[in-house]
Amino acid sequence: MLDLKFIRENPALVRKGLLNKNSKDVVDEIIAFDEERRTLISKTDELKSKRNQVSAQIPVMKKAGEDTAHILAEMKLLSDEITHLDGQLRSVEDKIENILRHTPNIAHVSVPVGKSADDNVESKKWLPEGFSFEHKFKILDHIELGKKLKILDFERGTKISGSGFPLYMNKGATLERALINFMLDYHLQNHGYKEIFPPFLVNRDSMKGTGQIPKMEEDMYFIEKDDLFPIPTAEVPITNIYRNEILNESELPVKFVGYSACFRREAGSYGKDSKGFLRVHQFNKVEMVKFVKPETSYDELEKLVNDAEDILQALNIPYRILLLCTGDLSFSAAKCYDIETWSPAENKWLEASSCSNFENFQARRANIKFRNEATHKPEFLHTLNGSGLATSRLMVSILENYQTEDGKIIVPETLRKYTGFELIE
Repeated sequence: MLDLKFIRENPALVRKGLLNKNSKDVVDEIIAFDEERRTLISKTDELKSKRNQVSAQIPVMKKAGEDTAHILAEMKLLSDEITHLDGQLRSVEDKIENILRHTPNIAHVSVPVGKSADDNVESKKWLPEGFSFEHKFKILDHIELGKKLKILDFERGTKISGSGFPLYMNKGATLERALINFMLDYHLQNHGYKEIFPPFLVNRDSMKGTGQIPKMEEDMYFIEKDDLFPIPTAEVPITNIYRNEILNESELPVKFVGYSACFRREAGSYGKDSKGFLRVHQFNKVEMVKFVKPETSYDELEKLVNDAEDILQALNIPYRILLLCTGDLSFSAAKCYDIETWSPAENKWLEASSCSNFENFQARRANIKFRNEATHKPEFLHTLNGSGLATSRLMVSILENYQTEDGKIIVPETLRKYTGFELIE
């Protein structure tokens, strides 16, 4: 959530930031409500001060035997007016809160300005040694491979749950589990994260804290009877671990990694390519989350991207990194890199990871602070997260890039100790 004081003092900057994010300009509306709020606070404080002064006079008057009836009547009117003003103030503050809850974060100055994904900037490309975009045999896509090798069954997944709910079978299920365990172990052993296994259902406050609702509630599954949401990403429960808490500066940075299943309705995705793993409602993901000091957050973002890259290089999967433009940034992000892996069958790059710095946007919404050792005052920290990585699109790249001419799948060497086999045939 944006800081009200920052908006008041930097209206032009915020207005430009919202415009760059293709978002509605609400600056004038917020400032108008803020002026009304401050006026009401001033009036209320003035009346409360007057009430306190008069209240102090009443015992003195009674002791002197003076009649206090008119004073008490005046106090009643004063109290009624204060109650009325307090109600008005709550109403205005609720309006400001509602607008801010629907207002996105603004982009960091290093983010390129653009309207859509077409304006994203490729910042890096990594190809395994000997890799070629050309192939000597016909490449099968992951759906064909899954069916032929009896490791994926999208039709039965649809029968069980509906479209977008994949069913892993036999060595496909083992490969998926191996990939998750490998990524968790790698981050724990090489990158210094601590492991979290979070709840997969969260309450409304948790979803508000990380920015999924109210703005994007239609994209979320919802269990109405219990007022709980199946998580769209482990970012939600892990970030909310410290909701309404104050950490010590010496504890930072805190680095968590956790696996979860992820559930997304994808309500706004109609018309997009939805076959196989390209667009699913349930998928698995290993998530990295950081709580850091504000002055280090952009260095920590680069490290976060490197941590995700290490996984792909260990798997020997071709990938590229995109710096997202302002118009393609998520609601909460101030800066984001997407990491895309290569699908030879689709002949295109597929997003497998997003690494974002939210600055203090989520921390304000979730009220997560740290105590500054120099000032001894609590301040909002910065939160970051990154997929380390999502398995669905990554699985596409593994199956398709590691297929042989006779339709088998060579298991990436780094996964073999987890699978117990080297070949899927």
